[in-house]
Amino acid sequence: MFYHRFKGYLSNQGILFNNHLNLLAHWFVYTNTNNIPTSGNSEIWRVEIWLMRNEMKVRVQVSMVHVALLLLLVAAPQLRAQAPARLLGTITAINGDTISVKADADGDHQVQVPSTATIKRIAPGQKDLSAAEMMPFNDLATGDRVLVKLDKSVSGPVAQALQIVAVKQADVVLKQEKDREDWQRRGVGGLVKSVDSASGVIVLTSGSGATAKTITVHTAKTTLLKRYAPASVRFDTAQIAPIEAIHAGDQLRVRGDKNAAGTEIAAEEAISGSFRNLSGTIVSLDAAGSALVVKDLATKKLVTIHITGDAQIRRLPDMMARMLAARLKTPAGGPSAATPPQNHGGPGNGGDPQQMLSRAPAIQLADLKKGDAVMVVSTDGTSEVTAISLLAGVEPLLEAPAAQNLLSNWSMGSSAAEAAQ
Repeated sequence: MFYHRFKGYLSNQGILFNNHLNLLAHWFVYTNTNNIPTSGNSEIWRVEIWLMRNEMKVRVQVSMVHVALLLLLVAAPQLRAQAPARLLGTITAINGDTISVKADADGDHQVQVPSTATIKRIAPGQKDLSAAEMMPFNDLATGDRVLVKLDKSVSGPVAQALQIVAVKQADVVLKQEKDREDWQRRGVGGLVKSVDSASGVIVLTSGSGATAKTITVHTAKTTLLKRYAPASVRFDTAQIAPIEAIHAGDQLRVRGDKNAAGTEIAAEEAISGSFRNLSGTIVSLDAAGSALVVKDLATKKLVTIHITGDAQIRRLPDMMARMLAARLKTPAGGPSAATPPQNHGGPGNGGDPQQMLSRAPAIQLADLKKGDAVMVVSTDGTSEVTAISLLAGVEPLLEAPAAQNLLSNWSMGSSAAEAAQ
C-alpha cells in the first residue's frame, strides 16, 4: 500500500517511477550487516517500512491525543468534585459583597456572598446548628470565624456562598474572658504523683512548703484530656490524649468542681505535659537571638534557654522574695498549714505563692544580666530548652528546697488564660 502511494506521489510530480529509481539507484544501495550492497529493490522495501513506521507514529500520536481528551472528559467531574465544598477559617477582609477567608486548610480564598445566601450566628463552642440565629451580612466583621458552604453549581474565579455559619470575634473574646475566670475559680494545678488509668484517678501534689497539699483528680469518659505537643508551650497546639499518656512527674492543670477543702476535684477538662525545672545563674545573654545560657545548679552543666513571645518573664522584688522564702521554709503542718491559703492576702497575710508570683512585675529579656539567679520552667530537654516561665530575683528562694516546685504550679496555673483560647 505504501509502495503504491509513494509511486503515485512521484507520478504526480511528473517523474517516472522506474526512471527515478534508475537515476537514484546509487543512493538506494547500502551495505548490509555483511558489508554486501543491497539491491535497489530491497531499498524500496526499506522505504516502505520507513513510511509505514512514520505513518504509524502519526497514528499513535493522534490516538494518544484522543485518549488524553477522553480521560480529561471522564476525569472532569471528579476534578470538580475534589474542589472544596466548604471553607473553615477566619474573615480577613470584606469588600462589597465579597469576603476574604483565610482557610485553616489551605490559605486565602475569595468568596462572594449573594443576597440569597443564608447567614447564621452561633455561640463559641456550640455544635448544634439548631441553636444558630439568623444574622445580616452587614454584621460580619474581620476576625470572625466562619464555616462557608460553597455553591458548586457556580463556576468562575470567585467562589459563591450558599450558607455561612459565623462565630463572632466579640463572642469569642467574651467566652475567653469567662473561661479565664472559670479556670481561676475552679482550676487546680500541680505535679502528678500517681496515675490509675483503670479508675481514672490522678493524684497531684500542689503548693510548696506550708501550702503543700495533695489533690485527688477524678476523671470520667466525658473529661476532655489534652497534652502539650513535644517542645511546645502553646495550649492551642495541644492534642487530645488518653489518661495513659499522663505520667508521674508531669505537670497537670485541671478544671472542674472541687470539694470545700480543695483536695478533690471532678475534672471536666485537663491538660498535661512533661517539663523541666531548673535553677541557676546566667552565664551569657543573646538579646538579639532571644536566648540565654544558664549554669544549672543541680547538674552543673550549661543549658541554652530560648525565649519566645509566649514565655512569662518576671522579677521578684527583693522584699517579696525574702518573705516568700521565709514562708516556704516553714514546714508543712506549721502555723499556716491549718488554714487554706487566702487568695486576697500578700506574703504576710497567708497569700497563695502562685498568685504572689503572678503579681511580680513583668520584665524583658534585655532587663536580665550576666550573674543573675533565675528559676525556669521549660520544655523537656538536656542542653537546649524553650522557656515557659522565667523568674528572676530569686536568690533568697534558692535557699528553700520547697521553692524547686514553686514555678511548676505557677506555670501550669498560667495555662488558664491559654485554655480559654
